Amino acid sequence: MTNKLDFVAIGVFVFFFALVTVMGFVAAKWRRPETLAHIDEWGLGGRQFGTWITWFLIGGDFYTAYTVIAVPALVYAVGAYGFFALPYTIIVYPFVFAVMPILWKVAKKHNYVTAGDVVYGRYGSRTLEAAVAATGVLATMPYIALQLVGMAAVFKALGLTGEIPLIIAFVILATYTYSSGLRAPALIAFVKDIMIYIAVIAAVVVLPLKFGGYGPIFAAAGEELAKKAAASGGKVAAGLTLAPSQVFPYASLAIGSALAAFMYPHTLTGVFASSGAATIRKNAVLLPAYTLLLGLLALLGYMGLAAHLKLSSNNDVVPVLFQTFFPSWFVGFAFAAVAIGALVPAAVMSIGAANLFSRNFWKHYVHPSITPAGEATVAKLASLGVKAGALLFIIFLPTQFALDLQLLGGLWILQTFPAVVFGLYTGWFRAPALIAGWAAGFVIGSAIAISDGIKPLHALSLGDMHVTLYVGIIALAVNVAVAVIVNLVLIAAAPQGRVKLAE
Repeated sequence: MTNKLDFVAIGVFVFFFALVTVMGFVAAKWRRPETLAHIDEWGLGGRQFGTWITWFLIGGDFYTAYTVIAVPALVYAVGAYGFFALPYTIIVYPFVFAVMPILWKVAKKHNYVTAGDVVYGRYGSRTLEAAVAATGVLATMPYIALQLVGMAAVFKALGLTGEIPLIIAFVILATYTYSSGLRAPALIAFVKDIMIYIAVIAAVVVLPLKFGGYGPIFAAAGEELAKKAAASGGKVAAGLTLAPSQVFPYASLAIGSALAAFMYPHTLTGVFASSGAATIRKNAVLLPAYTLLLGLLALLGYMGLAAHLKLSSNNDVVPVLFQTFFPSWFVGFAFAAVAIGALVPAAVMSIGAANLFSRNFWKHYVHPSITPAGEATVAKLASLGVKAGALLFIIFLPTQFALDLQLLGGLWILQTFPAVVFGLYTGWFRAPALIAGWAAGFVIGSAIAISDGIKPLHALSLGDMHVTLYVGIIALAVNVAVAVIVNLVLIAAAPQGRVKLAE
């Protein structure tokens, strides 16, 4: 990767970055309500986003800048195994179609803003509410940091070294998010998604022409992956297809990631901001178009192998591909798409975390009589704090630390699944059982991951059978088992106490 300043690319990059900055501030007047001094308006856009706005918004915060960088990087490193993101983004949408409209109706009817609100309204337990809210904030922080990692990769490729460009981008993001709330990323998502589609489609059309077609690309990529596997002494199962030992880990990663995806505060924020249950169902049908885009992105990893790129980091594969094979003006356009792709999810993530802090901590434990305007102000300030914390991650801690924490974040947020989802369908579980399950899954899952060196997979030995699974799935199984056992004990001790189903 060259670190020389490319002024044409930088000029194009700055133009598009400035464009979305202006849009971010203009968004405060887009579909403007009487006041933004209400968390429903600032944090959820007035719950009025229709099918297309919701499609761009959820797609924008689900398919992030780090996804654009990390998925091709994983494919470049290990081959077929890196494609696990595709089945997970297919599995998730039937879940969204079935569950999220019910959750939206409950949230709309009772004016819930966060998952913590839903859980408290369902079970009447402040402890369970606090557990779900704290998990959401904790899991979101490193996720925002990784958006900045994606942005930093682009700055590095442009030759803009040091922390100053990242700090400037952060200040711009923080300012217009504070001013416009969820309307800012919702409006910018239109530009971001169109730009990324253009960049990726151009890449998957132009690059194969330079390599002689996809046949030579796959052949060359297969040879490079075989060399990697041989160089590792068989420790790395790299290849164009999955090795038998990768099937169970691959499936468990896909299933676990799918269950966790819409438990994150930013994806739930997109759901709650929708105008109705029908809007969510339509989006569950339309959003798989992004999975097609993700598959095309993943192919860039194979193209990087076929191009025999010399990289200092696997995360450089996409930037170097564009720098090597495209003119400077298009490099600036593509890099702007990636950077803007960091702004949208980072904004929504900070808003989702801020809503949790304002509604489920500040309002209940610090200022119970706070006004709607005061609640919105606390959320705005909290969003600044969340983004500042993510920026400090990147500046003062190794990037690998943020990545490790994000892997833990997926494991953690998955432990909120029983509390948030089960109550939509059954009144059997009681709050103490769900708290016990959450704690067991959180602690045991974290302990397993840390003991393995913060790895997403863990090898289990069940008699003569040895299987490797996603740690989040293992922890969720512990969570549910503990919740069921504790609930049975509670029922035996006090048979009455079934909770009324939320409507």
